[in-house]
Amino acid sequence: MQSSDPMIPVPAYAAAHTIATSVHEHFLRHREAARAQGEAAAVLVPDVRDIAVLVDTAFWASMRREEGYVPMISLAFLPPDHGVRPLRLEPALPVSAAALARLGPAVERPGVHLGVWRGPDGLHVWGLTWAVPAFCFVLEVVAPGVLVLKHGHGAEGKFVNVAVLEGDQVKLVDELASSLPDCPGLLTSLLGFDAPASWSGPPNVLVELAASMRDHRRGGSMLVVPADTVTWRESIVHPIPYAVSPPFSELGELVRNGAGRRPSHRELGRTVAALAGLTAIDGATVITGRHEVLAFGVKIGRRDGRPRVEQVMVTEPIEGSLPTIVHPSELGGTRHLSAAQFVQDQRDALALVASQDGRFTVFAWSPCDERVHAHRVDALLL
Repeated sequence: MQSSDPMIPVPAYAAAHTIATSVHEHFLRHREAARAQGEAAAVLVPDVRDIAVLVDTAFWASMRREEGYVPMISLAFLPPDHGVRPLRLEPALPVSAAALARLGPAVERPGVHLGVWRGPDGLHVWGLTWAVPAFCFVLEVVAPGVLVLKHGHGAEGKFVNVAVLEGDQVKLVDELASSLPDCPGLLTSLLGFDAPASWSGPPNVLVELAASMRDHRRGGSMLVVPADTVTWRESIVHPIPYAVSPPFSELGELVRNGAGRRPSHRELGRTVAALAGLTAIDGATVITGRHEVLAFGVKIGRRDGRPRVEQVMVTEPIEGSLPTIVHPSELGGTRHLSAAQFVQDQRDALALVASQDGRFTVFAWSPCDERVHAHRVDALLL
């Protein structure tokens, strides 16, 4: 296959060229939006060649092994003077699969990135940076052959996924998905289109919980119910094996007390991990909209007098993805079927379901379609 632009070499990893133009255009759109607000200089736009080379090189780096370990790499496209407390290398290293794999262990922990910028003879790794500005292009290797292209958000440590590549499968995140009717706030935040004013405030705790649920890889369910009601109990099998009394409110208090400041990663991470860990117990964890834990290990039952759930609408915020109507058991078995039943019976609730294979689904009632809507969001949580 030949490139239409003779200045752009065709990468050995075909998906690198497939995705490069679309990702470049994504950053151009954000630069135009920033320019309208007088902030264009804040958006560093990688060109098509930069993106193709980085994706191609990172893909092959992901296939290497360093002392038996799979490289977990994070690359940030920015010059050294834009880095945060940059650690500079002298000399800078040419971008190559071997160099990225060797340096990977230095950036496995969250918040650390290899800084990459243009040199006189191509892209170079100039060092390490501990945070990136908003709209900085970041590429992460999360597994062999699995790459996530994202950019920094306004909030420290928050990123917005632009595309996910899994082998020859390319998923480009649909920026318009948040404008669909009945879009849950969780999905809006994952897509990065919540209000910019909220970027420096408390994070969306459900996003943090969803990511942590997915990370423990045991599968699990979390039911989010309105505070100060007990109607959710009508959809639960009794007795409840692990009821929490009084409700565990540490996470909610942390967020509320941090209304004037952003809770530290350590404070939030510890509590989120503890609550997400409850979902690894067989059964569902129940929390309120104020993030208070009411029970865990609960079994979901059909509410008296309510019909069985027979259909759900499934969407994924990926360009080219179309809504489908399926039986909920087709999404992953008993856990998904019971979550869909719960939301059909408790229409003011959400159900978050993580599969052991990393898939993640948010179930919510859609007043527009008068049925349960299953939002597949695993591509946004990588």
